Amino acid sequence: MEMARDTRLPIGGLAKRTGTKVNTIRFYEDIGLLPCAARTASGRRTYGDEDVGRLAFIRNARGLGFSIDEIRSLTALALGPGQDCAEIRALAARHLHDVDEKLERMGHLRAELARIVQLCDGGPVSDCRVIEAIAAGAS
Repeated sequence: MEMARDTRLPIGGLAKRTGTKVNTIRFYEDIGLLPCAARTASGRRTYGDEDVGRLAFIRNARGLGFSIDEIRSLTALALGPGQDCAEIRALAARHLHDVDEKLERMGHLRAELARIVQLCDGGPVSDCRVIEAIAAGAS
């Protein structure tokens, strides 16, 4: 039986496969979210299946709004697969709490913007109630 081989990709191939910009991949390497890439004899970066998976994890976590530091913690915790995941759950719960707070602030922002928009009946800019309301600040 033949074992599956780790397919090596250049940085452009990794970018295309994961939908990530090359500069972002380099940034994640620079800050240590991705390990430094293996290099060919000519010095070109190459990436394997593990790198593809890790980058996909980072992208998904970013899509959920996790910060770089939170992702760093999650990936470090994930290295101990036999450990209790309580710390990971706690991190995700804190993030959920932050999202809930942001949603509440966004709800207030939306209500204030809706109120300001209702002030406008059109007309000359010199009489614009929206501009007046923004200049006066939120009520």
